[in-house]
Amino acid sequence: MAKAKTLKLKWLSLASLLNSTGAAFLWPLITVFINKHLGKSLTVAGIVLFIMSIAMILGNYLGGYLFDHWNAYLTSVWGAVIATVSIIFMIFFHNWPAFPILIYFVSFGDGICASVINSYGNFVPSNDALFVYNMVYLAFNVGVVLGTLLVGVLYPISIDLTFIVASCFYVVFLLTMILFFNVPILKQTKKKETAAVRSTSHQRLRELIVYAIFVHLCMIYLGYALWESIMSVHITKLGIPFVAYSLLWTMNGAIIIVGQPIVSYFAPYIKLYKQIYVGLLLFTFSFILLPFIHTLLGFILDFIMLTLGDMMSVPGIPAWISDITPVSRTGKYQSLISSTISIGRAIGPLLGGIIIEAYSYNVLFLTAFLLMFITFIPITITNGIYMRRKQAN
Repeated sequence: MAKAKTLKLKWLSLASLLNSTGAAFLWPLITVFINKHLGKSLTVAGIVLFIMSIAMILGNYLGGYLFDHWNAYLTSVWGAVIATVSIIFMIFFHNWPAFPILIYFVSFGDGICASVINSYGNFVPSNDALFVYNMVYLAFNVGVVLGTLLVGVLYPISIDLTFIVASCFYVVFLLTMILFFNVPILKQTKKKETAAVRSTSHQRLRELIVYAIFVHLCMIYLGYALWESIMSVHITKLGIPFVAYSLLWTMNGAIIIVGQPIVSYFAPYIKLYKQIYVGLLLFTFSFILLPFIHTLLGFILDFIMLTLGDMMSVPGIPAWISDITPVSRTGKYQSLISSTISIGRAIGPLLGGIIIEAYSYNVLFLTAFLLMFITFIPITITNGIYMRRKQAN
């Protein structure tokens, strides 16, 4: 196939939407399917989820490494092939142990694709990196909302039908990769390395900023994972119906879909790192309020605060990291973002369960707040030093 000249934002966003929609079929399904249909304990389901996260982390790393050192296009296609073939096999083989084994391959392929999509975002012409990542983030969340809504409808009808529809999304995702991602990455000049980026005198400081961001991002997604897992138990124990908890996530998606274009509109008028600071602090302080909340309205308001923080910070982080790292190492740093997110999601439910069994939910919320707040401080210190040195030069 002949190479296209450039990768268009609409195809990158479509790939993000299709991949997240297909993946969103599986995440809500895994625990209940393993427990109710395969007759395994919740502990076994938890182990499967943990290994899934490890598989995704490995995929994240491999995707970023191959993007930098091999062939970006073939990496994207092979990642999509692994995930798509695995989900198609799941239509016919979803007993034990075929189901978890195939899930691991889907997660591995998705991990590769997540790193590749983030890395390609740095090479979309005619748009700055922040706008690109905002649109990819928006498309991703539209996919999450669509996938979770569809699985809620299809799963009660037939598990086979659920896997068939999920497979259709993955097939279209694979075709999108094949048809539109064959672009000459190294010849593009989306981001030229400025003297500040090339300067060896600032290299160590920039690396400290980046790794401080990674540590904090891991804590942020540890907190997100608590909302995805343990919070459902906490909320229902307070007498609030489970359907209300599920509607919180629908509200989350709706706020992001409506609000992200607004954030993108005002983004050029605000320094990127300041916008990210505000978002991260909103997300962090939403957890210090949780011990005092006992009503549905309280959880709604707190989750809105968390969602606004997420919306203002998370899509800007890839653009910020892209701005302070060499373009030649795009795959490495963008894959580390995906890996960091996967690590946070892997350890969140495990740490949460340990703290709740030993202490209480309130201790867990306070611990999550402290982990996020303490790891936020090095970001501000290192970036403050970097900005002062940059202005001095």
